[in-house]
Amino acid sequence: MRRQFFLCVALFALTACPQAPEEPRAAPTPTPTPAESPTEVPAGGARQVSEETDTFVFEFSYPKAAGDMPELAAWLDRNLAARRSELATQAARGREAARADGFPYNKYSSATAWETVADLPGWLSLSAEVSSYEGGAHPNYGYATLVWDKAGKRPLRPMALFTSAEAVDAALGEELCERLNAERAKRRGAPVAEGSTEWTDTCVKVDETNLLLGSRGGTHFDRIGIQIAPYLAGPYAEGSYEFTFDMTAALLETVKPEYRDAFKARN
Repeated sequence: MRRQFFLCVALFALTACPQAPEEPRAAPTPTPTPAESPTEVPAGGARQVSEETDTFVFEFSYPKAAGDMPELAAWLDRNLAARRSELATQAARGREAARADGFPYNKYSSATAWETVADLPGWLSLSAEVSSYEGGAHPNYGYATLVWDKAGKRPLRPMALFTSAEAVDAALGEELCERLNAERAKRRGAPVAEGSTEWTDTCVKVDETNLLLGSRGGTHFDRIGIQIAPYLAGPYAEGSYEFTFDMTAALLETVKPEYRDAFKARN
């Protein structure tokens, strides 16, 4: 059940789904009119695009720290164009389907907001909340994350800096599960049933979540964040779950040797 929900969220999130900063590819779409096109790309700095047409509402933003690096800004702008292109295509299809079925059409929407998690000498860690609406009872939302290698001028998945998700799971031990169940109990007003095999009660693996690399000291990655989107740990009404863990010696051992210098364990 959880895997089915995860795939649903990943499909709407596309290139900004958890742990997936791959090069986006635009879906085919009719050529927009000039009034429908996003604003021109600025020369550096933060960018915020907000657009509304007869069929959709589109928003996309990223911070100055990202916009000031030309290669990263270009990568994000391609991501922006791909998201808008797909939204325009899906919205046009949705409106036609609604007309054919005799139903009122509610505008589709897509919103992506990138924020800085940590800006280190050699790395920029970013996270984003991604939401969309394509009809139905409520919008969907999830998370995205990437780490920009300043020297290599390339985006990496945070998990790519570790030996494996299984190794990170082992280093965290039972702490993630314990903290998740404690928060579940608060929201539900009752503890999680011991030994339950229901997907809403079982532990969540790191590779099912959105992994963030953060820094309290400002020189190294010294903590990690775990974001769990709706439907992964409980029903939509429970919302998302977020936890932060200090970089321990055990976690440091799971970092690939070539990236070890970017990390530091907290005492």
